[in-house]
Amino acid sequence: MEHTFEHKLKAEDLKPLFKTNAYRHALGILFDWIVIAVAIYICLQYFNLATYLLAALIIGARMHALAILMHDATHYRFLKKRKWNDLITNIVTMYPLFTSIEVYRQNHLRHHQHLNTDHDPDWVAKIGVKEFTFPKSKGEFLWTLFTYMILYRGTKDAIWFLQRFQSPSMKKKDKATDWYKIIYYLMLFSILTIMGWWQYFLLFWFIPYLSTFFMFQYIRSVAEHFGELAYDHDLTSSRTVKANWLERFFLSPHNVGYHLEHHLYPGVPFYHLPQLHKLLMDQKEYSQKAHITRGYVTGLMDELG
Repeated sequence: MEHTFEHKLKAEDLKPLFKTNAYRHALGILFDWIVIAVAIYICLQYFNLATYLLAALIIGARMHALAILMHDATHYRFLKKRKWNDLITNIVTMYPLFTSIEVYRQNHLRHHQHLNTDHDPDWVAKIGVKEFTFPKSKGEFLWTLFTYMILYRGTKDAIWFLQRFQSPSMKKKDKATDWYKIIYYLMLFSILTIMGWWQYFLLFWFIPYLSTFFMFQYIRSVAEHFGELAYDHDLTSSRTVKANWLERFFLSPHNVGYHLEHHLYPGVPFYHLPQLHKLLMDQKEYSQKAHITRGYVTGLMDELG
């Protein structure tokens, strides 16, 4: 990185933004699960191909939203007691997505420490991969999204993610959390078997997981660190995308579009990122240099070609 951003924010303006609110975080989790439940219920009431595809899009979007809340918890922005922060996050977000916060945290913190370098595990894993090689035409990008919708790319990503997020450096004391995971899956699979719900699990969880969930993950990953980025400054090494309301629901849940702000201040929880953005926009260097894109459809697509 050639240049570092030096803010001139007042401490009294910046400090409140680091304050966490567990209730707001919990409400986000509750909202996402309610939307998933409602989507499943409506689809079952009016089941056809169109309602199922819509349900799969909504469920995948809310899976992605749950992963974003887990991301905040990775930075301990949920509960003050770290043990409960991790355990509850695992139960309501990460175990349903077939991994754990402890494994994800090891990867993600290295990503922050070594952003866009050979020591950044996210960067190293994606450089040279066809899907993350830009520029590409809109047609090529849309074709990649289509391969997610037919479960091809999502299945490859699932295998790739599970391989990446299994670290041999896990501390021995952390392995105790494996018991929670085992108990969780034993209970889940027992309930699915006893109630005869395996077909619903396949239709409304596993298929969206391997299609729309990973598709939205891919779009967000591209938006954060690929395309027309200069990588020569703190303010040009990641992208903030200002999304409209529909994009926020499907592509940018829980303010995740403010990714540049997150990299500058990872201790600021998601519900304070818009306020942080406003403060930073009053900084001359930030307003002139920061890579800010207007919209995913209207802006990001143009920057990838």
